Amino acid sequence: MATQEKQNDSFVKQAGILAMAGIVCRIIGLLYRSPLMHIIGEAGNGYYTPAYRYYQMILLIASYSIPAAISKVVSQRLAVRQYRNAQRIFHVAILYVVVVGGAASLFAFFGAGLLLPQRPAMVLRMLAPTIFFSGLLGVMRGYFQANRTMVQTSVSQVLEQIIHVAVSLGAAWLLMRVFSGSDELTRAAWGAVGSAAGIGVGVLAALLFMLLVYRMNKKMIHRRIERDRTERLLETGQIVRIILFMVTPVLLSTFAYNASSLINQTLYLHLMQAVHGAAQEEVLRINGIYDTEAVGLSNIPVALASAMASAILPSIAASFETKNSKEVNRKIQTAIKTIMFIAIPAAVGMTVLSRPIVRLLYNTGDRSVALAGWLLAALGPSIVFYCLSTLSNSILQAVGKVTRPVTNAVIALAVQSAIAALLLIYTDMGIYSLAISVNVYSLMMCILNSISVRRATGYRQEYAHTFLMPLWASVLMGIVAGALYYGVTRLLPAGALGNLLGLALAVLAGMFVYFAAVLKFGAMSGSELLAMPGGRILVKFAVKLRLIKA
Repeated sequence: MATQEKQNDSFVKQAGILAMAGIVCRIIGLLYRSPLMHIIGEAGNGYYTPAYRYYQMILLIASYSIPAAISKVVSQRLAVRQYRNAQRIFHVAILYVVVVGGAASLFAFFGAGLLLPQRPAMVLRMLAPTIFFSGLLGVMRGYFQANRTMVQTSVSQVLEQIIHVAVSLGAAWLLMRVFSGSDELTRAAWGAVGSAAGIGVGVLAALLFMLLVYRMNKKMIHRRIERDRTERLLETGQIVRIILFMVTPVLLSTFAYNASSLINQTLYLHLMQAVHGAAQEEVLRINGIYDTEAVGLSNIPVALASAMASAILPSIAASFETKNSKEVNRKIQTAIKTIMFIAIPAAVGMTVLSRPIVRLLYNTGDRSVALAGWLLAALGPSIVFYCLSTLSNSILQAVGKVTRPVTNAVIALAVQSAIAALLLIYTDMGIYSLAISVNVYSLMMCILNSISVRRATGYRQEYAHTFLMPLWASVLMGIVAGALYYGVTRLLPAGALGNLLGLALAVLAGMFVYFAAVLKFGAMSGSELLAMPGGRILVKFAVKLRLIKA
């Protein structure tokens, strides 16, 4: 039992390391959006958003699923000490992404004009080389994740984001100055191109860092290979089939997830103009606010789920490979409970404090802040559903049920697309139709994946401590935080400073109330708290406050 607890503790802490890096990256990304918006304007953001969506779609087809695939298949070989086969898989994966990623980059560059109007197409062409480098970076990250260490990936993510932000702002500002003699929309388009350039430079820097880390570990890797006495080595053709078998279902499920956003965006842009007669520039502006501000903020807590999914996939795959079903179910329970401990209060907090959060990070005008705030509040439930469905996707992939997330995603995608289209055609809800359809999609994915996990592993979900108690604690937190913010801001001068102070006090008070309520309700034990990143500090704090016994 002690060994199992240590294993659970290990993957939770590894997930915590990756989650902290992901959250830091999201925060950096959000903080830079405000100065970027001031540089390129809402028009530039409107050109950037559709190009970035197509970039994401092409990227995921070419290489987005590579880290998860490599992480799983390499960890399975490492679990049975087949180090030579693990290394052969790594080498073939590099060859795979060179071919597929190279072809995808060329398609994005030369096919941009077929996919988008002229100005957004310029942005997509700038993003095209990044697809190739992202594939190589994904292989490197998946390889180290399979070795149960997330530090390298975490550092590379933070490095990538810092360089991305610095280059994006600098290049956008420079290009806007270079084309200062052109009309406003042309300047905005070139500003968006500069912003896109930062993504590529950031990915390239992260790739160089991962290559350096690999070189530093090369001797250890070779010593491990030399000790391997595996008689049956995988052939190149077998490895390609293994990678394709793993990549294809992950790709399809990820494609369906991203297709949800792309389909919603396409429906909105087309139907608002065709049915409601809205102006194209206004539709692009509102879609940019929704996608960049509301969706961008709602995705911050999902970074935790993505990190937990990355950490749990090789861990569960290794346990499943050794046919240890009890350990598999224990890890599933630990992962879900850890995610819900954070996702539920995050959803409630972002719903209650949606407008002040948007005002702090963007402050693009009262009209835009109000719209983004209401949209973020409307997306609140999807935070919990996406966290659960992201984790359950990874669990199903780890236990070999790689096609189930694809089937579930297709069903959910069909339903949400129909709902989005009907709302856009027959109501005046406009952009809020997309928020509703996102909630429907994420809820359906959550339910369908949960059923599939139970059938695949026999796992039975515990509800009271995992969902209900954190929810009640979050509601109490939301009441206190909301009352404190709106009470304090009435006493402070209006403006950015008053909003900042009110929000800071509300968040700190809300965190304390939630932490105390969760422990008092018995939703989280001392040992579970200890297993979390920074657990020793949290336990000491809880003991001093007499929330738990020493």
